[in-house]
Amino acid sequence: MTTPVARPGKKVNRIGLEMQQYRGGKTTLCAGCGHNAISERIIEAFWEMGVDARRVIKLSGIGCSSKSPAYFLGTAHGFNAVHGRMPSVGTGAMLANHKLIAIGVSGDGDTGAIGIGQFVHLMRRNLPIIYIIEDNGCYGLTKGQFSPTADLGSKLKTGVVNELPAIDTCALAIELGATFVARSFSGDKKQLLAILKAALSHRGTSMIDVLSPCVTFNDHEGSTKSYAYVKDHDDPIDEVSFVPFFEDLSIDYDPGTTTAVTMHDGSTLYLKKLETDYAPTDKLQALRVLHETARRGEFATGVIYVEPHRASFTDLLNLVDEPLATLPIGKVRPSKEALDEIMESLR
Repeated sequence: MTTPVARPGKKVNRIGLEMQQYRGGKTTLCAGCGHNAISERIIEAFWEMGVDARRVIKLSGIGCSSKSPAYFLGTAHGFNAVHGRMPSVGTGAMLANHKLIAIGVSGDGDTGAIGIGQFVHLMRRNLPIIYIIEDNGCYGLTKGQFSPTADLGSKLKTGVVNELPAIDTCALAIELGATFVARSFSGDKKQLLAILKAALSHRGTSMIDVLSPCVTFNDHEGSTKSYAYVKDHDDPIDEVSFVPFFEDLSIDYDPGTTTAVTMHDGSTLYLKKLETDYAPTDKLQALRVLHETARRGEFATGVIYVEPHRASFTDLLNLVDEPLATLPIGKVRPSKEALDEIMESLR
């Protein structure tokens, strides 16, 4: 395997690599999509921590979010799984080679709907993986229907009102046994970067719910760049898709305060940053904070819960030091004599 070489005079990290060497392909997501901001923070975190991307495996399911791994850590291993099945693929990969660093990127639909069963078991097993939910409350690849994390009373651009309560993936992860649970906003660069770096240092399941605005299905009525306006004022000579351009949303606010973020559709998102003296090792306090902020219509952000000393799934299995995928057949397959002995004992 060829070792990447930094260019002379360029800023490098502790293993001698430029940040550019942690990038992936050019994004094909909509301009202004919060998912792109998350990819940028992942690139920064892995570069600043000096992680060798060749020791990383990127995993995803289906959806806009699941395209994201193509845009960061281009030299890492990657596997784009079936819709909602990324946790089982990640589990298999980590059991085969527990020396890898796993990062899974999912969406609120990929996790909260078709993949909810696999999410449940991944959280309770405490597999060493960074599990990021790029949470926009809708299905961006299939015209913006409500996802399971859509807020009660929220509206589609068609005017349809969501009448179902949202799934809080952070509360669910804490209840199920995840040992690192955090929430952030894609536009809060400082906080999200710090959370990702902390997650890289954690040995167990790090579940990070990142609120990430969808610009395409949140365009507001009256905009001259909305889908409806373009459709009504277009004289097409061919079938062309139109994607409106939006500026990235970016915020910075102090711990212990609440800030209001105006989304692209004109709606308001209220973010409550945890106090600096908040104790994330207290599970009951973590759940209470999530319930209290939700009742006020806010989203608690920061490291909500952490349990640093619980054994991970790979530790519980007492795996040998060598990755299972590297072991010769003689070590992983019983000999004929051993099989004969087993068969004889069952007679």
